[in-house]
Amino acid sequence: MTQKSTTARSTVQIDNDRVRVTEWSFAAGQETGHHRHEMDYLVVPMTSGPLTIIDADGGRSVAQLTVGEPYFRPAGVEHNVINAWTDRFRFIEVELKP
Repeated sequence: MTQKSTTARSTVQIDNDRVRVTEWSFAAGQETGHHRHEMDYLVVPMTSGPLTIIDADGGRSVAQLTVGEPYFRPAGVEHNVINAWTDRFRFIEVELKP
């Protein structure tokens, strides 16, 4: 029997001296794992739906993302992002290099 990965798939699409663009794809139940963003970044949802966010202190919230409605966050954000929904979820993350 094949065990399903709990880690979301990340595919770097562009990585140059100015930006890193990564596509994130989550099956139901997959997550990024706890991480800290070292650069300012923006996210462009490719799917509409909820993602569960667990912050550095263990606080839990739900972010409702909508296709094509980007958001920006500064460097230093620490969290784990979980697809607790029943469908696949995708977004593009653009990190802005200093």
